[in-house]
Amino acid sequence: MTSEVPLLSRSQALATTQPRLLGVCWIVYGVLRLGMMLWLLAFTTTATLMFGALLTRVPNPFSLMTDFHFLYLSVIIWSAVSGVVGILAGAALLSGQRAARPLAIAAALLSLSELPFGIALGVYTLVVVIPAALAPPYSAAATRS
Repeated sequence: MTSEVPLLSRSQALATTQPRLLGVCWIVYGVLRLGMMLWLLAFTTTATLMFGALLTRVPNPFSLMTDFHFLYLSVIIWSAVSGVVGILAGAALLSGQRAARPLAIAAALLSLSELPFGIALGVYTLVVVIPAALAPPYSAAATRS
């Protein structure tokens, strides 16, 4: 069963009625990601000790420990960037700035790696924010079949 309302008008309706709610969600998500970054920083020593304890019988533990530090630092930086971009996107959506759309897309793409809230908010944002100009070729193909 298909809906009587075309996909294009549904996405336009969502884009015009939901920017305030989406902005608040991005600000909350950004604050949570910054909190996660602080949590990871606070427990760096514990995580290093726990990972190091796993390497007692590995032939070359130092290279694995270096890889662990690199990956842990990457996760911390990813969380910080996701948090800052999420807060900026939320503020731009709430104030109705022109930069809201690119910031929301960047925040959505950065958040897709985090389960479950990042995926849910990121996919919803991409569905709402993707321009309607991309829809006509696909909707024309759908009407032919």
